[in-house]
Amino acid sequence: MNAINIDDLRKLARRRLPRTVFEFIDGGSQDEITLRANRDDFSALRLIPRVLTDIETRDQSIELFGQRYTAPLVLAPTGLAGLLARRGELQAVRAAHRVNVPYCLSTMATRSIEEISAEVDAPHWFQLYVLSDRGLTRAFIERARAARCSALVLTVDTKMQGPRERDMRNGFTVPPRFSLSTLIDFVTHLRWLFDVGLGPKIKFRNFDNTGIDSDSALTITQFIANQYDLSVSWRDVEWFKSEWGGPVLLKGLLSADDAAQAVEAGVDGIIVSNHGGRQLDGAISAIAALPAISRKVAGRIPLILDGGVRRGVDVVKAIALGASACMIGRAWLYGLASGGEAGVEAALTMLRNEIDLAMALLGCSELSQIDERLLVND
Repeated sequence: MNAINIDDLRKLARRRLPRTVFEFIDGGSQDEITLRANRDDFSALRLIPRVLTDIETRDQSIELFGQRYTAPLVLAPTGLAGLLARRGELQAVRAAHRVNVPYCLSTMATRSIEEISAEVDAPHWFQLYVLSDRGLTRAFIERARAARCSALVLTVDTKMQGPRERDMRNGFTVPPRFSLSTLIDFVTHLRWLFDVGLGPKIKFRNFDNTGIDSDSALTITQFIANQYDLSVSWRDVEWFKSEWGGPVLLKGLLSADDAAQAVEAGVDGIIVSNHGGRQLDGAISAIAALPAISRKVAGRIPLILDGGVRRGVDVVKAIALGASACMIGRAWLYGLASGGEAGVEAALTMLRNEIDLAMALLGCSELSQIDERLLVND
């Protein structure tokens, strides 16, 4: 695999996937203003290196919720990873386990909680939407606990789904509206066709044996859309905390006031995220939201930045602004699409090596030495 950075993996993924599938993972909502801001706002931050410091040994390991990891990276929960490579989530969790970083499984994955648990003998995280069916929600929580998941991630920014216009144009909707050109695109991407297109049926396997037709993506997608609980409030966090009994993280916060409420509600971690620019277009970028949230939280709980990370230096900038770690979503999906399990490991290795290089050139031997004094904003 001829790739030296995440952008190279993206280019490989673009060549190897049908356009409809690639744009499903690559695109954002409406005019994609927020999608671009997630990247552009990193560029506005400049670093100030320190010299004549002892950097002979460098340590980028972190501890999150009682587990030690080799790098400040987390594989973000993403739906339908199995659409990029056969059994995509299983390949991803194996790569994460080898590199020793957390993997977070999506509710809308194509492999089940139990399959992930059987694949690697290590704790992983589980992402859950706030559903109005609390019986089903409780069943998911119980399954995640039985599967030795170590943290529960509640996605709280999807009460309604953002309009993803690339998908609309490509017919990647429910129900699908594929054209002749789309079908030709599928059959001319032979590697993807034989691996995924002609492989086992893509299913949302977390819904097997739940009474919902897991063979029908249409049924489940409609069910989830109807299950988004529009009345959910901060009072519900206590219910999730008591049902789960372990670390609960909220994913999708951009407001410092919301972050303060999250701390008061007993949340164990915050994932600063705009859903990869796939929800409210025009929303603030994750990295722009981070400083105010960090000041408000004041180190009481871990902050994880999610959005726009493509370089190790992006991770360093986020840490300087108060993050404990960064989630990567598209970065590992590009790796999966371009090289399967090896591609995911390559993406993680690239970022880890770039973090190490940035630390060395900044004059930092450990992550605790990285703070706002090393940054200036253009």
